[in-house]
Amino acid sequence: MALLNCRFFSETLKESTTMTVILPESAEGQIGMEQAATQGKPPVLYLLHGLSDDDSTWLRRTSIERYVAELGLAVVMPRGGRSFYANEYLGQNYWDFVSQELPDMVASMFNVSTAREDTFVAGLSMGGYGAFKLALNHPDRFAAAASLSGALDVANSEAMLRLRQEVPQVWGPQGPNPLTDDLVALAQTAQPEALPRLYQVCGTEDFLYQDNVTFAEVAAQRGISLESHLDGPGGHDWGFWDTKIRDVLNWLPLRK
Repeated sequence: MALLNCRFFSETLKESTTMTVILPESAEGQIGMEQAATQGKPPVLYLLHGLSDDDSTWLRRTSIERYVAELGLAVVMPRGGRSFYANEYLGQNYWDFVSQELPDMVASMFNVSTAREDTFVAGLSMGGYGAFKLALNHPDRFAAAASLSGALDVANSEAMLRLRQEVPQVWGPQGPNPLTDDLVALAQTAQPEALPRLYQVCGTEDFLYQDNVTFAEVAAQRGISLESHLDGPGGHDWGFWDTKIRDVLNWLPLRK
């Protein structure tokens, strides 16, 4: 696999920012690595980080580069700050960046597929929220989306009401917009047949566990295709996420 740390200027954010990118390559001579043959443009996984992290954290805390090598899958990990991937009330337009500018920039910089059936998004905690936010707002762009310990009820849960005090710049006093930011509200009005496949996992000891239960209940009521794993132990930690991201990769509907 080729590993790139990209430093570039974002017109949306009005500043230089970074993304970490993993690209498949034909390198049969690497000892201890099985790599898929690269034929055509590879599929892409946008992998989003959590509240305290940056674009390098998935690479530093898990073996994501090794896990995707045998899949022939490109991985794009952008920096999202503490934005909850929103157009911040007092700050920057991270939603416009991740939903519009970033995919256009990736398509222009790298020889990767832009087809819906080859495009996936996943993330943990704040990034799990961001992954489902992208899937619910732009279902035509993604074949699948996965949330690991996601903050899936930002508008109403007690856990998120406390956490929102740490990021007052994100939504301001009015709170999350039900038309774009509130995943539960979006799920209640979504057209299930138009959505990508969804996957959620959260450990029973996680402080966001009830948020995940709430989202799963709404998805079931609405007939949304959601594979839900909420019955096992686990906390809000990298030991859990390093294990569960492998399950997500195995679940992705990669074309053979």
